[in-house]
Amino acid sequence: MNQIDFKDAAFGAGHDHIFLGAGHEKNERKTWAVIALCSAMMLIEIVGGSVFGSLALVADGLHMSTHAGAMLIAALAYTYARRHATDSRFVFGTGKLGDLAGFTSAIVLAMIAVLIGYEAVARFLSPVPIHFSEAIPIAVVGLLVNLASVWLLSGGHHGHDHSHSHGHGHSHGHDEHGREDEGQKVFASSGVFAVSIFEDGVPPVFRITPATENSALDPSVASVTTIRLDGARQVFALADRGGYLESKEDIPEPHAFKAIVRMADGEHEIEFEEHEHGHGAHEMHEAATRDHNIRSAYLHVIADAAVSVLAIVGLVLARTFDWLWMDPLAGVIGALVIANWSYSLMRDTGAILLDMNPDRRMEDNVRHAIEDRGDKVVDLHVWRVGPGHMSAVVSVASSESQRDSRFYHAVLERFKGLSHVTVEVQSPRAPA
Repeated sequence: MNQIDFKDAAFGAGHDHIFLGAGHEKNERKTWAVIALCSAMMLIEIVGGSVFGSLALVADGLHMSTHAGAMLIAALAYTYARRHATDSRFVFGTGKLGDLAGFTSAIVLAMIAVLIGYEAVARFLSPVPIHFSEAIPIAVVGLLVNLASVWLLSGGHHGHDHSHSHGHGHSHGHDEHGREDEGQKVFASSGVFAVSIFEDGVPPVFRITPATENSALDPSVASVTTIRLDGARQVFALADRGGYLESKEDIPEPHAFKAIVRMADGEHEIEFEEHEHGHGAHEMHEAATRDHNIRSAYLHVIADAAVSVLAIVGLVLARTFDWLWMDPLAGVIGALVIANWSYSLMRDTGAILLDMNPDRRMEDNVRHAIEDRGDKVVDLHVWRVGPGHMSAVVSVASSESQRDSRFYHAVLERFKGLSHVTVEVQSPRAPA
């Protein structure tokens, strides 16, 4: 009777378990800069209001202090995560600390929405006199401060850029919007051709397109042969689609292989590497790489800016047309908008804290990369350990006794963003 031989190993970011986002320190500096701006404005308003006897100015200064406090959550999370990134007590690093801070900020935003809504309803029921000459300038100043905060935080709240290239000059057949791009060039005696993988709403196929006016395609001799990491070959016959050639067979995942393109003048070798693709994959990639800590800070200043705009509009209309109900109505609208942002942030950060997989495409790629080689994935778990860092635990049943964990690490290391992998190999062993 055969026994099962278990072989375990893991690889990570140098085994140091540092899974901070690519822009961690830059976003940390931005957040502290916003705190400094808000704190300065807070002191100016409180001191100025006290000196000139303006209760409204003091109240806005105190409001600015709560704004700075919310920013402080994000800033401290960045600083603590960076300083304790190598602390062995954090089993999978401190990459999730930003998500915890984002979840906390989402709760604070929800509380702010409830308070604004409560105050607005109270003013509907019992209108209070409004000092327009003080309220409008303060709202304008608050808006300017918030716009300055938005400017300081801008550029980092998405957590990644929108480029889908992987740094090797290889094309995957479409840009970030799903359109086919120029592909990789093949220079043949009959012209220059672009070879790409096209999958805009269809199963992935090869396309060969003339890149210059004088390039002539000969479908009778053209073909594409893929050579994968384990040496497996697959030949793709091409059909003439009128202006370009397209493979008759779909390309199985993962899309990482050498491709031998046969043309009339001989063979041309190019290489494709796996990366995220398609609109759905783009959304999953964004979910896996987004820095929710900077996002929460950004939402705070955007929420404050939105409330300032609504307040200015409501106050101006109330003063001009004597519509006193416009001020509380603006408050209700602002509360609803903030509540919606709070829910979105709470949903996304909560899912990460509960280890829900934000990138199902990565899981599918890992499974295909192993099972396309004839093995069976017995158990697979993929989750996010930090912005742009995914972790996976894989249990593989293999009939090939020479395949140990190092083999599967070599298979999976090419997936960008898969920063930590633990592999268990179950291989049959002849009885003693």
